[in-house]
Amino acid sequence: MLKLYAMFLTLIFLVELVAAIVGFVFRHEIKNSFKNNYEKALKQYNATRDYRSDAVDKIQNTLRCCGVTDFKDWEDTNYYLEKGFPKSCCKIEDCSPQKDADKVNKEGCFIKVMTIIESEMGIVAGISFGVACFQLIGIFLAYCLSRAITNNQYEIV
Repeated sequence: MLKLYAMFLTLIFLVELVAAIVGFVFRHEIKNSFKNNYEKALKQYNATRDYRSDAVDKIQNTLRCCGVTDFKDWEDTNYYLEKGFPKSCCKIEDCSPQKDADKVNKEGCFIKVMTIIESEMGIVAGISFGVACFQLIGIFLAYCLSRAITNNQYEIV
């Protein structure tokens, strides 16, 4: 049973290792995918409060940004043609910016999101490394205990 436990721990460790390597190798594709999906969400933005529109509003409210690269990204959307900028782009609360660019945040959200993700990568890597160390210790100790039991070096009390 201990050997089976150690094998499962080894399998989980290898899956985590492969996931980390794939994430590192394809990090640029992940960025491009996020940017493309965010642009698509902007183009399909509407006031009916679907999940994509809610996500765009949440990002823009939280990070105080507007659009993908800047606020001008909204000018290419159907929502802008009908109603102007969304309220989530406002610099201050309780404004209705319509098409007044002076009332909205100028900086784009993609740069801000990527900055936050890159700044938190050290913390994620440190926690991942710590978990991996504990897994390796668990694998090693399980094999040692299994071997000790097999060699009759462990007395049953």
